[in-house]
Amino acid sequence: MIVRPSENWFRLLFVWNGSVLQSIIPQLSVIGIVSTIAVLTHGRVFGEKIPLNIAPFTLFGLALAIFLAFRNNVSYERFREARQLWGKLLVSARAIMSQTLCYLPGHTDKRHVARMLIAFVYSLKHQLRGSDAQADLQRLLGDDYTRTLQQKCFQPITILDDLRRYLVGAAQGQQTSATTLWMLDAQLNELGSAVGGCERIASTPIPVAYNVLLHRTVYAYCVLLPFGLVDSAGFFTPLLCVFFAYTLIALEAIASEVAEPFSTAANALALDAMSRNIERSVLELCGDALPPEVTPIRHYHLT
Repeated sequence: MIVRPSENWFRLLFVWNGSVLQSIIPQLSVIGIVSTIAVLTHGRVFGEKIPLNIAPFTLFGLALAIFLAFRNNVSYERFREARQLWGKLLVSARAIMSQTLCYLPGHTDKRHVARMLIAFVYSLKHQLRGSDAQADLQRLLGDDYTRTLQQKCFQPITILDDLRRYLVGAAQGQQTSATTLWMLDAQLNELGSAVGGCERIASTPIPVAYNVLLHRTVYAYCVLLPFGLVDSAGFFTPLLCVFFAYTLIALEAIASEVAEPFSTAANALALDAMSRNIERSVLELCGDALPPEVTPIRHYHLT
């Protein structure tokens, strides 16, 4: 995720990182070359004039803009839901830690509960990104338990199940009321629900047919546009076509990045920072020392 300070309107025109411009320069270069050829040949291909004008592009561009808007809305809805699910993780982790400290003060190891909650969050992060969770799990839970988890396909759920067993055992030792158990179980269920929601987003991409249709349509429009503009725009055709192509191709690229909120792309969610934030919040409730916050690395990129 790109985290930038507020920029004035002029500096915002020249923002490079996070704008996806660097990833679409090859495509824009191709459109610029095609536009230049169209100008040099006066809109002819193999000596034949291509009978195009601006009118059909105006109508087709409107339909394409509506389709792009639909695609971006679908992508952002996935991004927004993913962020809400991670917000739910923070709320429920705080609630479980607070309830454990208040309702089970004498029969639980608060640091053990905290480590289990934090390990649960980090294991979910690594599962969603397809990365190795071993280092974080060893730091929090030790080598023996980590080796046990390595044999599991769904490590966050295993940790959550073990945490539930631990809290139930502590509650029974203290003869806690059924209401307290219900409150703890409700928050554990919220964590499980968030895991299921994240897994649903990660395992259900936008149907490929939408991507293929939009991709083909955008590039066909951008390649044909110079031949429709050359008679009216003349030598300004390459400049106009590259600008139009930047708008359309960049929108498609942004939609593709945002549609995968758990990736490490510049416009994806900052799972490292959110995991650390949950860790700091849980440890603060326990009165322990807090690790440093995750800060943006080069070019305002917060991972």
